[in-house]
Amino acid sequence: MINQHLEMAIPAADVVIAELQEFIDSRPDAREVRKALAVKLVYQGYKYEEIQTILDVSVGSITSWKQAYQENGILGLRLNYKGRKSYLSDEQFLQVLSWLQTKEIWELGELEYKLAFEYDVIYESKRSYYDLFEAAGISWKKTTGLNPKADQEVVAGKKKQIETLLASNREEIEARKLRVLLIDECHLLWGDVTGYVWGRTDQEIAIEVVNERDKQTYYGAVDYLNGKLLLKAYNDGNSKNTIDYLRYLLDQSPDQRLLLIWDGASYHRSHLVQDFLGEINQGLPPEKWKIHCIRFAPNCPSQNPIEDIWLQAKTWIRRFCALIPTFRHLKWMFEWFLRNTMFDFMSLQMYGVFSEIKS
Repeated sequence: MINQHLEMAIPAADVVIAELQEFIDSRPDAREVRKALAVKLVYQGYKYEEIQTILDVSVGSITSWKQAYQENGILGLRLNYKGRKSYLSDEQFLQVLSWLQTKEIWELGELEYKLAFEYDVIYESKRSYYDLFEAAGISWKKTTGLNPKADQEVVAGKKKQIETLLASNREEIEARKLRVLLIDECHLLWGDVTGYVWGRTDQEIAIEVVNERDKQTYYGAVDYLNGKLLLKAYNDGNSKNTIDYLRYLLDQSPDQRLLLIWDGASYHRSHLVQDFLGEINQGLPPEKWKIHCIRFAPNCPSQNPIEDIWLQAKTWIRRFCALIPTFRHLKWMFEWFLRNTMFDFMSLQMYGVFSEIKS
């Protein structure tokens, strides 16, 4: 009997969805629309993490809006609804900044929890939480892996050599007569889709991966002057594919000489690749070579800014890990991100700042 009364008290999902859609169609304030959309998606069976990505709102906000709707109906979604605060007092603001100084590494959820349960504050936009981090001198950053085999003196010396080489050719680089390309290979694995997501603490989050060893190799070169990425897919990294990629770079750079900077992979140094370069540059003085190659210092990937690009792409696809059904879809999303993103970050000009001359 009790269960029957509870079922009668709780509206069916289709009734709730219809009511929320009617409210949305009435064209209220855009902020009210976002609240209603979030709650509607909850009732349609979307996960909170999916809604967070779609609407760019915090999980805490979604929880608060759903609770307000359950308790007060549509009125709970109105801007004048007196729910939890969306601000901190000056004193509370200083207390939170002081608290953020107690650790070096933070997760966004920790800050959301702190504000919601100690100050009864839930922000509608994640931007407000980011602003708090920024005010406390905390920024989003990549952790750095340091290879103990790297000789830092050699790395510093190579950096200086590259800086000097680029500076001495500044005029031709900025006039786009000499194209500087930073090259690397990336091996995308089906297992790369797995990453960190928000989920129940008492449940394991499993992502279906049919064959974790499925792999796609990409050759990539980022233009040092404008950040453009030249991407091409291959079955593996080897001498034959390296030569094919070098031909591709020549085709993409008509009337330009190429200065390529890459690591010391065996297939970069192979006799086949050296013979190809000798053929391409045959009869030309070094300053007129069509392709001039120099190597980074060994055992230090951070010398190459393209590593940040691969990381950004893999981080992006991990946001949708639960929504990617096949390795084919994974490759498509990875390539789409790389071909449709303008890359502009500090390390991209770590060997000197140049300006592109527009034609």
